[in-house]
Amino acid sequence: MPKLSGIHHVKIPVTDLERSTAWYGRVFGYETTWEFPEADGVVCGVGGEVPGLDPIGLCFRVNPEAAAGCRSFDPISFGVQDKADVQEWADHLDELGIRHSPVIEASIGWLLVFDDPDGLQLHIYSFAAHGIDQSHRPGYGRRVVAPAR
Repeated sequence: MPKLSGIHHVKIPVTDLERSTAWYGRVFGYETTWEFPEADGVVCGVGGEVPGLDPIGLCFRVNPEAAAGCRSFDPISFGVQDKADVQEWADHLDELGIRHSPVIEASIGWLLVFDDPDGLQLHIYSFAAHGIDQSHRPGYGRRVVAPAR
């Protein structure tokens, strides 16, 4: 199997590039460092950085159909260390007036759920585990034993 070196960037479909980059800037500290103009000069995509995600880049591309198709889907879980960090994010979102879930005891760690401007569901998830077995609950994960290779 060829070796991977990590994740280079994550690209999110959006309906309004300016609105989304401003929102991700307020929420995550996103800063645009690249833009991708079409042949007519119209910028329909950007790439940039989020503090704490280095070296992984975050990109946005205008694609209304894809954005609509991703509505209520949760492709990204941003990692934090522990429950206190998840609570700090909940407080941050409160200060910004952004609706979010309560801090949830998820499958492994603590979780916070909220939506971006296009309804893409974002997660803040702790690397620290809470130690609660949630495997009996519908929608929660359970460990699978991988076959030997």
